[in-house]
Amino acid sequence: MPASQEAAPPAASRAKPRPATLDRRRFLLVLGSAAAYATLRPHAGLARRLAAPRLALQPWSLPIDPPADPLELARALAGAAVLAPSHWNTQPWRLEVSGSSLRLLADPRRALPVTDPARSAMMMSLGAALENMLVAMRAYGLRPAVTYSPEGDTSPVAAEVTWSAGERRRDRDLFAAIPERRTNRRNYDGRGIFMQNRSALTALVPGDLRFHWADDRDQIHEMGDLVHDATRDQVLDARAQTECLRWMRFGDDEARETGDGVTLDALEIGGPARWFARRYFNPQSRFIGLGAGSAAKQAREAVRSSGAVALLTAPRGASSVGVIAGQTYERLALRATRLGIANQPLRSPIEMPNYRSDLLRAFGAVGEEPLLMIRFGHAGRPAPSMRRAVAMVASFRNS
Repeated sequence: MPASQEAAPPAASRAKPRPATLDRRRFLLVLGSAAAYATLRPHAGLARRLAAPRLALQPWSLPIDPPADPLELARALAGAAVLAPSHWNTQPWRLEVSGSSLRLLADPRRALPVTDPARSAMMMSLGAALENMLVAMRAYGLRPAVTYSPEGDTSPVAAEVTWSAGERRRDRDLFAAIPERRTNRRNYDGRGIFMQNRSALTALVPGDLRFHWADDRDQIHEMGDLVHDATRDQVLDARAQTECLRWMRFGDDEARETGDGVTLDALEIGGPARWFARRYFNPQSRFIGLGAGSAAKQAREAVRSSGAVALLTAPRGASSVGVIAGQTYERLALRATRLGIANQPLRSPIEMPNYRSDLLRAFGAVGEEPLLMIRFGHAGRPAPSMRRAVAMVASFRNS
């Protein structure tokens, strides 16, 4: 066969052997790229989160002295209102400020229609916000005047407040407690409450409300069992738990995004219930029974660790006491803070109708209307919860 017609050698035999160093370089390049991606990915996510707009949050601080500018003074008063407690930290308030007057309104979007159908917890939250403002006004040397909404009024307005200058500065100790007050869900150390401190707290309850104390250890243990059962049943109630789940925050980042709700840390949830909280407390999950058991056990141990438990009540048939009760609780909480006493309001035995009569019997208050159960004791102070900034809940109009 002529040389020109000889068959060409196979391609593999024509190709030059590939240097081993080239393959090694490519492998190292791929490996380095993967390592860089793994290293930089969390930082890229952090950068995206930092670049995203953040919800304005209210700082847990207030001006010590009254601001000279009327608008800044009104903002400081609104800031005191924002630091009030509310059930599940729903912050169900709005403020309309005009000159030296304001209207405190309920925000229906933040109601709890299943667990609080009569909106008593909401009105107590508004009362706590009102009390904080009144304490701040007196501490700033202002004279407040309050007009409460009339009985049976369906308006969202809870109260209207005006103020004038020229008073002696009062309530400065309670004012200092506003940024320090916390709802403390931790286990307490079991120490009792001194009689003089009990008397100081009881003296803050107005004549149209009643305050019942329980500090016997056996009685407190029984209260713990009652709260355990009410908490378990509430978590197992699909409608009630769906509502509560809406205000659960599964991390600080989630709480910062909404500026409200209660975190797992604040709820003192630990162990498997914390690791699998999204399933344990989801009423549609097969693990809801485990979540109910965990929450109930935590509630029972918290009550049993208390130095004393109290029940705030009103006479049966009393109406329009929600705001007053909220003001009363806030003064109790502020005074307790100044006395170094931790406290936590408890609502599950009140929100679950089957347990109200047992609760009243336990406190010797049969025939009265239960408003709020509170446990008192001693424990380290927890971190503050998130609050939406004044600009998000208040409107200002100078006149």
